[in-house]
Amino acid sequence: MKDQNSKIALVTGSNRGIGKEIAKQLAMAGIKVIMSARDRQKGEETALSLKNQGLEVDFMTLDVRDAASIQKLPEELKNRGLKVDILINNAAVLLDRTARIDELSLEDLENTMATNVYGPFLLTQTLLPYMKKQNYGRVVNISSGMGSITDMSDAKSPVSTYSSPAYRLSKATLNVLTILFAKEASRHNILINSMCPGWVRTEMGGSNAPLSVEQGAETAIWLATLPENGPTGGFFRNKKLIPW
Repeated sequence: MKDQNSKIALVTGSNRGIGKEIAKQLAMAGIKVIMSARDRQKGEETALSLKNQGLEVDFMTLDVRDAASIQKLPEELKNRGLKVDILINNAAVLLDRTARIDELSLEDLENTMATNVYGPFLLTQTLLPYMKKQNYGRVVNISSGMGSITDMSDAKSPVSTYSSPAYRLSKATLNVLTILFAKEASRHNILINSMCPGWVRTEMGGSNAPLSVEQGAETAIWLATLPENGPTGGFFRNKKLIPW
């Protein structure tokens, strides 16, 4: 097991909301954090705010929608003398909050999948060989109960009445990626899981959400710091398994 103080975590979309809170809590736990976002100015400002709190964070511009940006990542990490032990695939968009599936535009579907699925897919695929080489890795995919096929198909579940078809499709697909990557990586002490933070008070969740960002980040921190015998290939909320 790697010493926690020697670990480095990459958190995507960490310039605000749950991503920022996850970065903060990981840094408070003694893990060096590479914060990333596509907006360099906002990302650097957020990283500086955490540095001013005495936390060990760095910032790296990364656009998860851009394959070229992801492909440059290993070289940039090498140039900075860094590696990634923990990957938090947090960056996401919700573009179709009120749309119905029969009116969903292909543009919204493509843009949603590019951020919520293709980004995590390419990042995990890019970093997995390095995690295998060091025989250690933790990957946390920030999913949603909106992507639970069980809840979508259960008429008694309140989730079944929600809209946002592109977002639902993307999170269900992200969960499938979790299962497939977890099977591939399990022999190398690499644990890969999905989690639902719940309805959190963020820009995406809105001000009426019942949970704070601190509460929303709790399960992600737990999964990011799992011991060697921890679960993999699961879907969690409040540190408990939930149905796919």
